[in-house]
Amino acid sequence: MYAIGVNPWVWASPVDDKALAELIPRIAAFGFDAVELPIEQPGDWDPIRTRDLLAAHGLVAAGVCVVTSPGRELVDAAPAVVESTVAYLKGCVASAAAVGAPCVGGPAYASVGRTWRMSPAARAACYADFRRALAPVAEEAGELGVSIGVEALNRYETSVVNTIEQTVELIDGLPPNVGIMIDTYHMNIEEADPYAALAVAGPHIKHVQVSGSNRGAPGADHFDWPRFFAVLRDTGYQGAICIESFTGENEAIAVAAAIWRPLAPSQDRLATDGLRYLREILG
Repeated sequence: MYAIGVNPWVWASPVDDKALAELIPRIAAFGFDAVELPIEQPGDWDPIRTRDLLAAHGLVAAGVCVVTSPGRELVDAAPAVVESTVAYLKGCVASAAAVGAPCVGGPAYASVGRTWRMSPAARAACYADFRRALAPVAEEAGELGVSIGVEALNRYETSVVNTIEQTVELIDGLPPNVGIMIDTYHMNIEEADPYAALAVAGPHIKHVQVSGSNRGAPGADHFDWPRFFAVLRDTGYQGAICIESFTGENEAIAVAAAIWRPLAPSQDRLATDGLRYLREILG
């Protein structure tokens, strides 16, 4: 029913043309259907070259992931910072359209790891600022046939949106091509009932990322995956399911994602064990 993809962050960072030239043939040989493509820095990978490489190996681009590293902010930031972040996001949208990805997703509102306390009034103002800043990005995305999935992160990585309920509030009033990117890792931490939260997200879901509750392979954890996918089917979502995890070999990404120990016997096993489990429960 679903295309199953993987993010090359499982093996490498940065994900650039060189990394993709090595990894895309391996990802295809493992049996995946799709690849999720992060843009750490504009120009890391060429969209046309990547599109052709994917096609040559029978893969598609499941989505483009925004990377909100320090200095990429749409809220509570200087106008010049917001302007540069809007330009970065528009570049991600253009790359998605060129590579054939249907969605751009991620925590587009603020850099990962940035947290601050907000009163209810300050939060409402923050959300309004986000909607204002994202509106021109959403407009360009709509013209190119690209959707935007906003991702809630856990409380240690952001204070803007941690739950599906907050994310629905955050995107309220934006065009219909703006919705939610599901990430089971964060839902497992923040949602009292992640399956009920998934149902609430249903009409807004643009993309789905999965990983074990410890950031390892789906299935090697305590998450109720059959229940999760039963609810996801009921939402009518028909896009890709993408495994997202991270290599511990790159110090910067290991620290950012808190990868302090191996999550599988090897990164290949993390991907292939996850793929095998997803194939089994999805039929």
